[in-house]
Amino acid sequence: MNFRDLVYRLYARRVEGRLDHDQVPKHIGVILDGNRRWAKASGGSAVQGHQAGADKISELLGWCDETDVEVVTLWMLSTDNFDRPEHELKPLLGIIENTVRNLAADGRWRVHHVGTLDLLPPETQTVLKEAEEATSGIDGIIVNVAVGYGGRQEIADAVRSLLLEHAEKGTSFEELAEVVSTDLISEHLYTRGQPDPDLVIRTSGEQRLSGFMLWQSAHSEYYFCEVFWPAFRKVDFLRALRDYAARHRRYGV
Repeated sequence: MNFRDLVYRLYARRVEGRLDHDQVPKHIGVILDGNRRWAKASGGSAVQGHQAGADKISELLGWCDETDVEVVTLWMLSTDNFDRPEHELKPLLGIIENTVRNLAADGRWRVHHVGTLDLLPPETQTVLKEAEEATSGIDGIIVNVAVGYGGRQEIADAVRSLLLEHAEKGTSFEELAEVVSTDLISEHLYTRGQPDPDLVIRTSGEQRLSGFMLWQSAHSEYYFCEVFWPAFRKVDFLRALRDYAARHRRYGV
């Protein structure tokens, strides 16, 4: 261990020691951004960057487990990412599939897919379904893997699901208009039954949501971190929790 690593560990331990676990967010959303830029800066390929980002996920979940976080949503592939060239998209989907398999095999996490399955290749769909089924009985952190996810698409899918449900019941449009509410729409989101994210973290220095959990994040706190996702460290995570704990949450303007 070199001097720099020692200083880092001591500092991380100091930050963790001052962390109030009663103020830890129960649901954290993470926009895993900067894989390709990290790879470019390191002289590697985009695929190497995506793999390094995937490898970081198990570390993050370990940190969340240590700090009593209950739900983690990981944005791994957006609907916009389907515009990427085939030579990059195909390996990325393979990395995502392996990552989801590893999460399921770990035995500590309850994996749940959020996103539109129909947009994904059959193999990816199968991996996501099998991971959900294999971990459904695990009493651990819920890990939402946002694959083929878009915030606007989620809201559209929720409204479509709501309409179809009431159409099957024979509800008229007039009757539905009388009962529709934000709570009713929430019951049809990908994350139905889960608490909304208290904290949303985005790495790589970008300060925008890009459509991430548009409905659920209405009252979330945001933390934007300069570091690229593959280089995200425990101390960066702890700083985000410390920053969150220091805020006075207000619901409204």
